[in-house]
Amino acid sequence: MHDMTVIKARPPMLPPAPNSMQKGVPLKFLLDESAIACLALNIHYVHASFDLPAFCEQASLDLESLTLMERAQQIAQALRQFLPPSYAQSIQILLASFTPVHTETQDLGLSGFFYLPHSCYIASYGQDWSYNEGEDPFDLSMQALYALTTRFTAEFAIRPFLIAQQERTLAQVADWLSDPNPHVRRLCSEGTRPKLPWGKRLPAIVANPQPTLSLLSALKNDESLYVRRSVANHLGDIAKDHPELVFSICEQWLPAAGKEVKWLIRHAVRYWAKKGDDRAIQLRMKAK
Repeated sequence: MHDMTVIKARPPMLPPAPNSMQKGVPLKFLLDESAIACLALNIHYVHASFDLPAFCEQASLDLESLTLMERAQQIAQALRQFLPPSYAQSIQILLASFTPVHTETQDLGLSGFFYLPHSCYIASYGQDWSYNEGEDPFDLSMQALYALTTRFTAEFAIRPFLIAQQERTLAQVADWLSDPNPHVRRLCSEGTRPKLPWGKRLPAIVANPQPTLSLLSALKNDESLYVRRSVANHLGDIAKDHPELVFSICEQWLPAAGKEVKWLIRHAVRYWAKKGDDRAIQLRMKAK
């Protein structure tokens, strides 16, 4: 039950969450009734007319039977129902309810999963002109993704935009390449990965990875290992379908590569090296 009889003013906050996955405890319990109540209170803090009891009741329907993603989607649907009927107004309320920006890449445990419903909300409704009074919501959604990735990640939420509006979304991503926040720079690589684990595949980029190669080249020398690891994993995704392309890219990078880029190269071709591919094995040897 949600006790909303007393609503205390307090700034947006995250509900308690463990530092890591616990044996026998499904991730879905990160989005339990207490997390839903916390989300509702965060919104109420910036939007006093938000109907907390009704939202919490709707967001919690049959919660026990739902998976993590099903819970996130149901909460997102409840947000759509109880926030104002304008996406522009609703997204500004959601953004105002966010906790402070993360500027470092320290391990924050599992607390960021609190923002999975927000991610689903942007992904589900962020391209719907009819929900935005007939106006194009793209720019609002890009602002929301930028804000989201500095609290949790936007690598899943950005993928519907890449599928529906690839050129336009990649142009926005390119503008983020030099952002001072490493979470934003990582999104440029991780969000555009062709075969991101847990995420929707990007069929057009799987078939033709050329549009993302300039992003990877720009980020390969990034000061953050967090970002460089994403570049390596992105190249590894491409290599599964286009190995010769990735081998050629790595060979081009190798002569000027420092130890960080050499590590990236070794990581990027490890799949084919394990398969015994001579070119991949040679690249790993040269990149030591």
